[in-house]
Amino acid sequence: MISDSVWIIGTSRSGKTTYLTQKFCDLVETTINHSQEKGKETHSPINNSHLLQPEPRVLILASNDDNRRLLSDQIVNLTGGKYPFRAKTTLGFIQDEVILFWPLLVESLQIQAQFPVRLRPETEQELATKLWDTQLDAETLQIAGVNNQYRLVRKLLDILQLAAYSGVSCTEISKILQTGLQGEVNNLDPEFVQSLLLNWRRWCLERGFLTYGLITELYHQHLLKNSQYQQKLKQRYQMIIADDVDDYPAITYHLFEFLLDAGAVGAFSYNPHGWVRWGLGADPKYLEKLKNRCQVVSLNSRKVENLADKLGKPMVKLVTEKRMIFSLPKSVNRIQTNSRAQLLRNITEVIIDEIKSGKVEPEEIAIIAPGLDAIARYTFIEILTKQNILVESLNEQLPLISSPAVRALLTLLTLVYPGLGRLVDRDEVAEMLVVLSQNNSNTGEKIDPVRAGLIADNCFVPHPEHPHLQDVKTFERWDRIGYTATTTYNQILTWIENKKSKIQTDVSLTPIKILYDAIQDFFYKNNHLQFQTLSALRELLETAQHYWEIDTRLKQKNPTSATQTSIIFEFIQLLKRGTITANPYPIRPIGNAKKAITLATVFQYRASHKHHKWHFWLDAGSPLWSKGGAATLFGATLFLQDRLGEPWTVEDEQKAETERLQRIIVDLLSRVSEKVYLCHSELAVNGQEQTGPLLPLVNACDE
Repeated sequence: MISDSVWIIGTSRSGKTTYLTQKFCDLVETTINHSQEKGKETHSPINNSHLLQPEPRVLILASNDDNRRLLSDQIVNLTGGKYPFRAKTTLGFIQDEVILFWPLLVESLQIQAQFPVRLRPETEQELATKLWDTQLDAETLQIAGVNNQYRLVRKLLDILQLAAYSGVSCTEISKILQTGLQGEVNNLDPEFVQSLLLNWRRWCLERGFLTYGLITELYHQHLLKNSQYQQKLKQRYQMIIADDVDDYPAITYHLFEFLLDAGAVGAFSYNPHGWVRWGLGADPKYLEKLKNRCQVVSLNSRKVENLADKLGKPMVKLVTEKRMIFSLPKSVNRIQTNSRAQLLRNITEVIIDEIKSGKVEPEEIAIIAPGLDAIARYTFIEILTKQNILVESLNEQLPLISSPAVRALLTLLTLVYPGLGRLVDRDEVAEMLVVLSQNNSNTGEKIDPVRAGLIADNCFVPHPEHPHLQDVKTFERWDRIGYTATTTYNQILTWIENKKSKIQTDVSLTPIKILYDAIQDFFYKNNHLQFQTLSALRELLETAQHYWEIDTRLKQKNPTSATQTSIIFEFIQLLKRGTITANPYPIRPIGNAKKAITLATVFQYRASHKHHKWHFWLDAGSPLWSKGGAATLFGATLFLQDRLGEPWTVEDEQKAETERLQRIIVDLLSRVSEKVYLCHSELAVNGQEQTGPLLPLVNACDE
């Protein structure tokens, strides 16, 4: 019997998502018609009214939140919002299910019944570091081949997550590592690694803490195997639509298999040149097995024009065979210099000239690089912005501590609460005065950096327990500060002293409330705050609330665990380490899209599903084009289902790099419609000669 489910194969921009949305409509209409026919057969017309519009039970999944929104919007636009559905990311769905059916897990795992609290990655990192602190000494770090505890903890937590994604039980991790890392020196004993991870898992479950890895493991190993949950799952979904399954972890195969076995109809899209999250837990080969249960639809004819059809195969051939077969057509251009600094300047000159001549608009241009350093970001933004050309860094996650507003508020905390003097210095106090005074008055009164420095030099009294600010009149030439700055400084000083006295008597005045009051009093009175500042302030409050929620849960288990001062101290230190980033929302602008050039890494650009008329491939001679880099986790290949626990050889790595490069070339060409500039400097930032795998393409370009 031929299945009603479909497996849709196509490269980027081939119409896979459009096909999925149409399939959604077809399946829903079929389901409704079937239900109505069945109702007519078994019910009288009087009792059949409730069956005229049955609710289709549809689950829609996407690889990330941006794509989930796009898919949802397309379906709503096509159907007029007539049919309900549930749209989630794969991880979002799993997380919701674990929390929704938590009582079942409490019962089966026999753990304490308490509402689960999800740990953010940075909190997970900190708590795991504390738990393992005595076991991860200097000798252990040396054996593991890492130079700091932070990196080793991250590596261990990544292993737990990769195991969960692949469906490997926590108790099986040592076997995978034993066979997969055999013969390698500088590696921890697999049994020791497993004992650390099992201890962390037990510690979290006792306190009701959930991490991404633990959520995934609980779902696959326990919930999906629970008969009560299985019954509910069958009832809730009769249809599954999944976009870009080549970016899904292996465990989602088992979810899809279960639903299909239960009679659900599925529609799955797969991009053979995608595999964006390969190395981060995705297992495209394993998911591809689903096509054996579906009708296969290949989308060869493209809905939109791009360069992949003409240039995909010849460019891949040039790179893999490294022979000068032909020169590339006019749609591929070269910008080549000796130094990288000159290359960045030349690229901006070309972009400015082409925009001013009217050949292209800023929003039709993307600058894409295998890795984007701060120098390149700054150069592009600085030069182009001066020409009134906006540049938008895609998903740029700056550390929260990089925001002056956040730094000012943390300094404020050190002056309100005792015992935090080691976290503040004179320069930070001066910056705080400048930042807080800029926004605390509608009349525009402020303390400039020079006056702030004078006040900090003469009025700030450092002390490990009680750092404080003195009255401005305590130094002789206070009149140099001026009336406006003096008045503003006194307002800040009064605010600090007022909060210091209140925290002694008012237990409800928590550090979160102090931060909230400071934001209200010093920032929100200004109606012209930049979006980045608002985003950072919102993220700071959310982070603080999460941090103190975790502390409250920890104190339930150990009431004497930490004092208020030590918690604030650790919170400020956590932020100063730069591990927490601000993620501004909404990700997509409301209204018309921003008329800006897109600046992105290859990974960010491909994951976002963007497309442009013109591409500038920066650092075309870089060796990083074929490397996984930050988009590959340690041990990721050990947890792929087709080679579980197999050692990863040099030959395997070379083959993987070649295949990755081929996918990147075809995928990027699928996302550009008119022109590609290969931008190459003979010397890299560090002065070394660049001889990366895309160099044959650069050499095949006409000047």
